[in-house]
Amino acid sequence: MPDRPMKIGEFADVVGVSIDAIRFYERRGVLRPAPRTAGGYRTFVQRDIDRVMLARQLQRLGLTIDEVVDALAAHEGNGATCTSERWRLEQVESRIDAQMTALSHTRRLIQDTLAACDA
Repeated sequence: MPDRPMKIGEFADVVGVSIDAIRFYERRGVLRPAPRTAGGYRTFVQRDIDRVMLARQLQRLGLTIDEVVDALAAHEGNGATCTSERWRLEQVESRIDAQMTALSHTRRLIQDTLAACDA
C-alpha cells in the first residue's frame, strides 16, 4: 500500500473499485470529501483505503449504503462494539430470511405452473 497521498485513479485501483464508485462513496458520506492538490486533484491516504475496505466488507454482509454510512459513523466516534452493533447484522439476517421466504413462495408458484403445463 502506498504511504503517500494518491490521486483518485490509483486509489480506485488499490481498493478495487471504479473511479465513479469513489465519487459515489464521497457523495454518500462513506468517504469524507478528499483534500485536493493545487491542480484540483483529489488525494487519498491509507485511512481512506481502510475505510473503503471496511465499507465494502459491510456491503458484502448485506448492509445498504445508508446502513454502511451509519455503521462507519458508529465505528469512528461512538465506541462501537460487537455488542452495540450486533443489531445491524441481525436486521440484515431478518431481511435475508424474508427474501428467502418470498423466493420459496415464487419457486412453488413456478413449480405449480410447470405442473399445470404438463397436465
